[in-house]
Amino acid sequence: MSIRAHFESELKDLKQQIKDLAIETKESLDTAIHVLYQGDVEKAREVMANDQSIDDKEEKINEDAILMLAKQQPVARDLRRIITALKISSDLERMADHSTNIAKATLHLGENHGIEIDPDLREMAVRAMDMVDLAVMAFENEDIALADKLSQMDDEVDEKCGNVVKRMLERTANNPEQIQHIMQMAYVARYIERYADHITNIGENIFYLVKGKSYDLNS
Repeated sequence: MSIRAHFESELKDLKQQIKDLAIETKESLDTAIHVLYQGDVEKAREVMANDQSIDDKEEKINEDAILMLAKQQPVARDLRRIITALKISSDLERMADHSTNIAKATLHLGENHGIEIDPDLREMAVRAMDMVDLAVMAFENEDIALADKLSQMDDEVDEKCGNVVKRMLERTANNPEQIQHIMQMAYVARYIERYADHITNIGENIFYLVKGKSYDLNS
């Protein structure tokens, strides 16, 4: 196998690791939201425990990417591909941290909490997971047209977050005895919002990969 063919094989493997990490990060959010509505404390603990697996995958990506930089000394777009993989893996790991925080909120609410969970939280999470799918497709195909759509989707998540937080604050005024539980839901809205923000970062990294310069999708 030629040096170039070997490098292409390593790049392909790195890209697959990113895709696998993205899938696991998406599943983490999906499970965290499900257990929030169900009040499933044991499942919430599983989400928290699985965060280590995601951390390990990010570390493996980092190690492989740095080794490629040292061995191959790539330039131009090849160099940007490796740098982009490093940046995306970092965002994915942080996204998983927010899923863990949602699982912790479930623990604060308690098992079978019986509290009405704002339906917009699920809608926010679904939209964020759609963003993950789109970001993976954009990354795989190095498609900035797809990456550009992430900004609008993020705006939708932001709007729903604002609505949820506003409703939660109104509920605390009328139900002061439930303030701790109500605020947990406001926190969850913020966690999902930040999760989506990291996906927008991934979109910006794809722009960097293709165009060779930084773009702000929130501008």
